[in-house]
Order: sequence, then C-alpha cells, then structure tokens
Amino acid sequence: MSLPRPVRAVVFDMDGLLCDTESVYRDAMIATAAERGHDFPLALFQSMIGLPYEASDRRMRDHFGDDYPIPEFNARVGELVAAACEAGIPLKGGVVELLDHLDALALPRAIATSSSHRAVEAHLGLSGVIPRFTAIVARGDYARGKPDPDPFLVAAERLGVAPEHCLALEDSHNGVRAASSAGMMTIMVPDLLEATDEMCGLCVRIARDLHEVRELLR
Repeated sequence: MSLPRPVRAVVFDMDGLLCDTESVYRDAMIATAAERGHDFPLALFQSMIGLPYEASDRRMRDHFGDDYPIPEFNARVGELVAAACEAGIPLKGGVVELLDHLDALALPRAIATSSSHRAVEAHLGLSGVIPRFTAIVARGDYARGKPDPDPFLVAAERLGVAPEHCLALEDSHNGVRAASSAGMMTIMVPDLLEATDEMCGLCVRIARDLHEVRELLR
C-alpha cells in the first residue's frame, strides 16, 4: 500500500510512540490511587491518553468528584514517573532505524506532544535522540491541545511543509483525531489503545510498529 501523497516531513507523537512512557504513567496513577485507598479504572486512564494535562484533570474530577485532591495526586504521580525517567525510559522499537532512514531521505521531522518541553527532556534526554528532530512542539507552543489540530499545525509551520505533505505518527485516539483534522496523512501505531473503526477511517494505515513505517517509506 502506498501513501496518498509524497511525504516531505514526518511529525511524531512522543509518549507511547517514541518512548514507552504511557505504561509508566498508567502504573504510577494506579499505584498512587491505591496508596489513597482508591481504584483507578483502566478505562479512565485510557480516556486520558493523548490529552493535555488540563483535560486529563477534568476527566479525573468527573470520575472522583470535585473535592478529589488532584494537585497532590499529580505530584505523587510525578515523583514516580521522575524515578522511572532517571532509570531510563526505553525507546519504542524501530525509533532509531526510522530516524536513520529519514536522515538518508533528508526528510525534516518534528515532535508534537501534549507534554511539556521539560517532559520531552526527561523522557527522551537519556536516549540522545532529541537533537535528531528539526523542531519540538510541546505544551505552551499552541493554543489548543489534542484532539484539536493545533500541535500538528504548529509543527508543520515550523518545518515549513504544508500539512497535507506531512506524515503524522500517533499511538492515541486523541492524537489521531488531531493529526487527521490538521490534514496530515496519519498512521496509527497502537500502544495501549487498539485501533477502532473510527481510527481506521481517519488513518491511511494502522502499523504494527515503527519498523513497518520505515518499510512504507522505502
């Protein structure tokens, strides 16, 4: 299967696509809730994947109630995630090989994430791949977060490539919605979420991993 248009740039999500952090956040949230005597439903976490922090907090308030100590909860989750980052977050399979291939093709590339610039450094810094990206678009660089298209539109602007000639790589449903609404050719590489019928309709392909994406660009 070929892509519908020539690819002139690639835009990557970060968490769950470049690095294995979604499972780290999931486990930290479940553990933090358990410390407080509560269950943290997996479905609640899954609904938060790809969302900006503020939207995730709203999901938690809707579930636990307005009096739930979200700032304290988030601080404890942050401690657990920071400990995991210090130990080193593994890259997802195929990241380095895909970046090598993009180098060979001389294609610019960006990260478009709901996380902060500080989180980008924490999650990817030890891996050494950050300098291999032409642009980093993170929280604070756009008006509206995923599932709105703003992160991807800003990434396209910084790369100097029209959105329709950008290939977007995402693992989350909210990320796919954002990339597709930006007009990008979108490939979902599932991590903790399965590809639904909606995702199949929004994507040009569902790939098993980044190795498959690299092969598609050959």
